[in-house]
Amino acid sequence: MSQSKGSQSFPYDHLFKLLMIGDAAVGKSSMLIRFTDDAFDEHIQSTIGVDFKVKHLELNNKRIKLTVWDTAGQERFRTLTSSYYRGAQGSSWYHWLKEVKLYSPNNGEGVVKLLVGNKIDLAEDGSGSERQVDQASAKTKTGVQESFMEVVHKILEDPDLLLNTVPGKPKANVTLKSGAGAKGWM
Repeated sequence: MSQSKGSQSFPYDHLFKLLMIGDAAVGKSSMLIRFTDDAFDEHIQSTIGVDFKVKHLELNNKRIKLTVWDTAGQERFRTLTSSYYRGAQGSSWYHWLKEVKLYSPNNGEGVVKLLVGNKIDLAEDGSGSERQVDQASAKTKTGVQESFMEVVHKILEDPDLLLNTVPGKPKANVTLKSGAGAKGWM
C-alpha cells in the first residue's frame, strides 16, 4: 500500500466517503489528524459542525481518494452532522455500543461500520482481555492506520458500495422528459 498526501491532481479509481461519528471528546479529530497528517495535538479544539480531510491511497492496484468527515460530537450538532451522512460508503464509530444503531443512517443498512475504542494509551480505558472492537490511540499511533484501512478494505470487497465511487460515472439513473409531459422550470 502506498500513500500520497495533498496532491490536487491525484488520479483515482474510487472516491470513498468515510464518516467519523461519536460523542464529544472521544478523540475523533485526533484520530483524523493522526491518520491524514501523522500528527498529534494534545490541545486540539472541539469540532464545530463538520470538518474533513483527504487522504490518497493505493490499495490492491486501485487508487483511492478517501474523504474522511469528522462530525461534531455535541448533541446540539446532531441534526446538522446527520445531513452529511448521505453518500457515505463507510463509517467509524467512536462511542457507546448502544448508540451505534440509534444514530446510524438508514439503521446501519448500506454502509460498512467499524467501532473503534480509542485512547488505549490510558490504562483504565484500554483494559479487557477480549478484542470486541478495534482499539486505537491517536496519541501513540497504535491501531490508527489499521482501523481506517479495515473500513477501506471492506468497502473494496462490497460491489454494491463501489457502484457510486468511480469518477465520471453517473451516481443515479435519471430520465429526462421533454415536450408536453415534461415538468420543470422551463
